[in-house]
Amino acid sequence: MRAVDLHTHTSKSDGSFTPTELVDYATEKGLAAVAITDHDTTDGLAEALLHAAFMAQRGEPCAEVIPGIEFSTKYEQKDVHIVGLYISYDSPAFQKQLDSFVDSRINRNHKMCQNLQAAGIDITFDKLQAENPGAVITRAHYATYLLEHGYVKSRPDAFSQYLGDHTKYFVPREKVTPAQAVELILSADGVPILAHPTLYHMGNDRLCHLVASLKDVGLMGIEGFYSTYTPQDERDMRRIADKYDLLLSGGSDFHGANKPSLDLGTGYGGLFVPEEILDRIKEKRGKQKDHI
Repeated sequence: MRAVDLHTHTSKSDGSFTPTELVDYATEKGLAAVAITDHDTTDGLAEALLHAAFMAQRGEPCAEVIPGIEFSTKYEQKDVHIVGLYISYDSPAFQKQLDSFVDSRINRNHKMCQNLQAAGIDITFDKLQAENPGAVITRAHYATYLLEHGYVKSRPDAFSQYLGDHTKYFVPREKVTPAQAVELILSADGVPILAHPTLYHMGNDRLCHLVASLKDVGLMGIEGFYSTYTPQDERDMRRIADKYDLLLSGGSDFHGANKPSLDLGTGYGGLFVPEEILDRIKEKRGKQKDHI
């Protein structure tokens, strides 16, 4: 059975591969499918899907491209991410909501640039955009800028000195709640998935409370496979999925050169998300659409 990767990023957010390059790489690695889940944007989906269609027309093998997104949300002072799979990304109502997220990011980025300028760093939002054309600017882009312009010696230094939540230069962005993200994904006919729960360090009771509340508004899955999971983490996620009747999903969280030791499909070497996981997602999605 082939593998799938249902959590990846392109240069349209904070990855280094273009959407076309990511599709080609997924195909080269023999993946059955790859979901493009850029942060709060769908800008790379049309390119990826068009490239896959061209490959199919030429009779070339190609990984299935799943249109997706990853929403950054806030829950009890923690960042919580919700992945959406198989979204109708070109829905006008969906895109209108995304535009408001982009506006919120832009306002935050202007303020962060002002804070960094006060620290003696020659940076503007226009310069960041010029060096990352077409991308939704995230802190990963700031880290690259600071590193390449000699202000820090490493990406971890960039976050510890300038970009981390607890530095005086950081500006938080207004975020939707996890429940709002789930509802928005459902409105676009997508499958909402709670991403990498172990990264939130909530503890079992608190995590189960979050999962139960999101299940009530339509959460359909949880990432049971992820690059940093231990075997015990996978067992814990399966247990939660069983308890709340959720689908399992999973992926590498691939970012290309921005996470250089983390590879597509295999994560840090031990990741394997079987194709049958995607089959179950497709089956559940089909039944959901039949009842609409």
